[in-house]
Amino acid sequence: MSIDPAVLARLKRLMQQQRLEEAEEAARSALRTHEKLGILWKILSVARVQQHKDALPELTRAAVLLPHDAEALGNLGSALHAEGRWLAALPYLERALSLAPNDTGILMDMADCLRATGKSRDAIALYLRAVELEPDRAEWHCSLGNALLEARKIDAAMFHYRQALALRPGYASAHLGQALVFRQQRRSTDALCACRAALNTHPDFAEALAVLGELEADDGRFATAMSLFRRALHLKPELVSAIAGIAAHRKMTADDSDWLRQVKSLAASRLPVAEEITLRFALGKYFDDVREFDQAFTEYHRANELCKRQGPPYDPDAVTQRVNEIIDSLGDIQTHLGDSARSESEVPIVIIGMPRSGTSLAEQILASHPEVYGGGEVVFWNSAYETYRGAKRRGQSAAGLIPGFAADYLRQLRSLSNDAARIVDKMPVNFMYAGLIHAALPRARIIHMSRHPIDTCLSIYFQNFFNLGPYANDLAALAHYYAEYRRITQVWRGMLPASARLEVPYEGLVSEQERWTRRMLDFVGLPWDPACLDFHPAERAVITASRWQVRQPIHTRSTARWRHYEKYVSPLKGLLAEGLAAECAAPC
Repeated sequence: MSIDPAVLARLKRLMQQQRLEEAEEAARSALRTHEKLGILWKILSVARVQQHKDALPELTRAAVLLPHDAEALGNLGSALHAEGRWLAALPYLERALSLAPNDTGILMDMADCLRATGKSRDAIALYLRAVELEPDRAEWHCSLGNALLEARKIDAAMFHYRQALALRPGYASAHLGQALVFRQQRRSTDALCACRAALNTHPDFAEALAVLGELEADDGRFATAMSLFRRALHLKPELVSAIAGIAAHRKMTADDSDWLRQVKSLAASRLPVAEEITLRFALGKYFDDVREFDQAFTEYHRANELCKRQGPPYDPDAVTQRVNEIIDSLGDIQTHLGDSARSESEVPIVIIGMPRSGTSLAEQILASHPEVYGGGEVVFWNSAYETYRGAKRRGQSAAGLIPGFAADYLRQLRSLSNDAARIVDKMPVNFMYAGLIHAALPRARIIHMSRHPIDTCLSIYFQNFFNLGPYANDLAALAHYYAEYRRITQVWRGMLPASARLEVPYEGLVSEQERWTRRMLDFVGLPWDPACLDFHPAERAVITASRWQVRQPIHTRSTARWRHYEKYVSPLKGLLAEGLAAECAAPC
């Protein structure tokens, strides 16, 4: 039996006039005689949604009865999205989008759900489409920027944060996004200004307070950071970044039972994948600190398995091919250079090694010397090598590029400090390019930090890194990557003269600090200064995962840490082959 058109007309009029309670009552009345009429369920569900009432049963019924109605399907998907049921929402949103491909509301809801389930890269295409359709929506640009940031595309993220601010000056979320990008770019002052701009607009912006806490921690002001994390949690008790910040910047104890109870409760709830990853790493650190090692590994493993869902898998063949190519292209680089091509600068101190091998500690010690500036991780040599490789592939004189690399690199270092006698670049992955660095700057001093291979790999596995490759989230992948690191550094050992490189074992540095500190200073041509033994109070920004550890007095607690997890590290045991074990343990 068809419904009287006048009834439908009245319902639509009530909705247009926002007489929602009347519309709800009238729709229910009509459903008594037309219970299978989808349009009535659709009107009823929308009336309830707009009154902030639970409407999921009505939305579901409307979507079932109207399988070709994009609005009904999108409404249900949006409601499931709002409840944090992202996987359940996706099929409805996908069907709605197939019917209405230019509906930006559906596009954004689906992109949000994809991002929440760890598929930021898939979400980006939908956010981009929404921005193309409605380029004047500041919130669209900001959401796209957030997804790009999670996908490690920081330059593109910054572009869209700027677009958002151009459309809506003072937009707090966009200012906060900029702060996060600036922090990744090591632009601490700019990050602080952007974060304060967000708080000027929105003083109770809990997320901005948490980021401000991280910036304070970067500068070693941990008490201030803790105060900011607690203030953020007072405003938003479920804020994962602030909860994790507390664990990251001090040693947790059994007295932190309230923190643990809160975290366990949150971990049992629905969380976006990125937030659950952060929470699981924080739980892992808590249990490691209180020496509950089995539970710690369980949490770290869960965090890393979730990380795998966010990006491409590790490709061991590609890494091996990359190392082969570097060795082949740089192995004979010295023979193509005349003395006139070589820079005589002694300014750079280049610290290389695997992540978590003590590179930050070595930098902090050296940067405590009055003639040394700690430049952090300087982004240069990867792109320089790509330029070199490209020229060589085209049959051009790649060696002729070397003087330009040296000049450009020195300019970049001097932009950090005009007058320091030495400037430290502690980008760990420069172990790939030690041959190129030495060819360009033969008087630069290269310090290679090494650490027990399993301690190194486990420490990487236990960190929520922003910018490492997919090798960091799998023990077998870590074993392969470490073996390739060892292979290429062995080549540089044979190629670089002893005057250009110093091998420093992490275990030696923490057990015999003065001896190894003196060796490093002698190596870089600087006089002894006792300030290098009291390195931890040094006032300088450190944004690596070691920022808390390098500001503590030196200790040996991290030596042989892997023994606590020995039953879990079988994929790494091959790294203890005789040659590798001897190399890591031998004095240099």
